[in-house]
Amino acid sequence: MPLSVLDLSPISSGRTGSDALKESIALAQTAERLGYARYWVAEHHNLPSVASSSPVVMIASIAAATSTIRVGAGGIMLPNHAPLQVAETFRVLEALHPGRIDLGLGRAPGTDQLTAFALRRSKEAVAADDFPQQYAELLAYVHGFPKDHPFAPISAQPNDTPLPPIWILGSSMYGAQAAGLLGTAFAFAGHFGNADPGEAMDAYRQTFRPNGMPESLTEPHSMLAVSAIVSDDADRATALGRAAALSTVRLRQNSPGPLPSPEEAAAHEWTELDERMVATFAHFTSVGTPDEVLRRIRMRGVACGADELMVTTNIHDAAERQHSYELLMSADRSQ
Repeated sequence: MPLSVLDLSPISSGRTGSDALKESIALAQTAERLGYARYWVAEHHNLPSVASSSPVVMIASIAAATSTIRVGAGGIMLPNHAPLQVAETFRVLEALHPGRIDLGLGRAPGTDQLTAFALRRSKEAVAADDFPQQYAELLAYVHGFPKDHPFAPISAQPNDTPLPPIWILGSSMYGAQAAGLLGTAFAFAGHFGNADPGEAMDAYRQTFRPNGMPESLTEPHSMLAVSAIVSDDADRATALGRAAALSTVRLRQNSPGPLPSPEEAAAHEWTELDERMVATFAHFTSVGTPDEVLRRIRMRGVACGADELMVTTNIHDAAERQHSYELLMSADRSQ
């Protein structure tokens, strides 16, 4: 079960968004050296704790700074973008880095409703639920529209390059069924999704139908995204986990801010409500020593039948975050 990295470019307290983006490129280089299979970046907007607002720019920069690891979007929130723009952009990326790009597509806005309006420029676009139509349009810019379609004269350039492999992302049953019916690979957001991963993966496999396109899968292929924090020392891992949990608590209380340090988390006056939210955080995040965390995330992957695991790690210190990924891969290779 290959391991990959999902990076949100977290902004740590005392650091800047620019720092976070540069730290992501350094982490991608480390992930490649360690043998991780993929490095995906997310799309979030108007969050002071996340610098990953432009995944396309990050994919281009990371792919240029690496040479073998697959680089992709986890994902492009399709309703925020014109399908033609997505088709063109990812054909360009695939042309520049052949065989190394992944196109993960999501249907959520990746932000609040006001910011979604600013991105999409109309109330109708914010309220629209037309992901299947947008997806079909994206493919048609590559494979062609019906002759009587008004967009028939348009194709996404460069037209000698295929689209990268497409993944549908989801945190609900909708995404699982959409990926199955559209015949794409499926990535489930097990680091925050509300649906049961096993049920979602089962729904994906049961509904999967090859779509007949040249890049179509013939069989279902799935990946489970998980949250993990690893340290050599169990007490240190717990402290790092409390800091990441505090960031989640603040986000859910509508007061998001930079990722706090373990020292900030230790000084925080935890309320009963905070602690209840931490319990929810613990449900999604595996915290501990390398062998312990590896065992937990692999159990989650096996339980839902995932073919791959993708790990997101939010740690205040960039070097310590890199070390967490190093420890996890070392444990994987020793088994």
